[in-house]
Amino acid sequence: MTAEGRIPRVTPLLARLARFTGRTLWGEWRAIVVDPVRRLARRGLSGLVLAFVAAFGVVFFHDIAQHPTGALWVERLGGVRAELPLWLSLLRTPVSLYVPALDLPVWAGITQLFLAFAVAELTLGRARTLVIAYATTLAGTLTARLMIALGPGWWGFGLPPEAGHVLDTGPSAAVVGLFTYLSVVRRAPVVFTLTGGSMVWESIAVPNLAGREHLVAVAAAIVLGLLRGRGERFRSAVRSPWPVRRRPSRTPPPAPGPPPKADRPEDAQPRVPARFLDR
Repeated sequence: MTAEGRIPRVTPLLARLARFTGRTLWGEWRAIVVDPVRRLARRGLSGLVLAFVAAFGVVFFHDIAQHPTGALWVERLGGVRAELPLWLSLLRTPVSLYVPALDLPVWAGITQLFLAFAVAELTLGRARTLVIAYATTLAGTLTARLMIALGPGWWGFGLPPEAGHVLDTGPSAAVVGLFTYLSVVRRAPVVFTLTGGSMVWESIAVPNLAGREHLVAVAAAIVLGLLRGRGERFRSAVRSPWPVRRRPSRTPPPAPGPPPKADRPEDAQPRVPARFLDR
């Protein structure tokens, strides 16, 4: 086959690929940028409460940790390590979201933190945003304890006991989890590649505890995103085989009215005026 014969076949394929790419990018732009901006215009700054609280919390704990006494209280309130008892780690996990990690720049992560909570709050609502952020962070924390409990080996899954002394704080797992969840439910492959793909590259380039927790957060967000909307269908499928019990109505029955008059034969005959009967 000559080169002239290949060109007519390649051109429609490239055109379809270009149209598919354009539709995907346009749909992702509308889902991730346009829709949240419209909701922000309707709701105003009240739609960014979680974003402002998260950013202010990280800045607040960062400033407190600059002093020795403040660093001690930050450690007691939000310092999570795998060597701590489980109940204490669970108690400190909500506060640990606002405690910045020691090896990451604080001010560089504030923008990502604000954008993640802002877009998620405008798109998902406050309750679901908090659930996703906490669930992904907690998944990373619990999986880290499991890795340390297994020990080295296990095809690279386990961690040495020294990893239990590492301070496990920061909102990075929540940020990655929120972006991944949004990319799944909104079908945004570009955002998913920038978040999940970057975490995979980070875990390969720097195989530390934080990188593994980020991968766990990405996996947990993917599962939560795929399960969204199936809870109601599952409950409907469970309830469908069982008969529905109807509650008795509390409205009192209507009072009985007068009985209807029975049709009599004489009522059907035409009445004759009285003046004709007297004659």
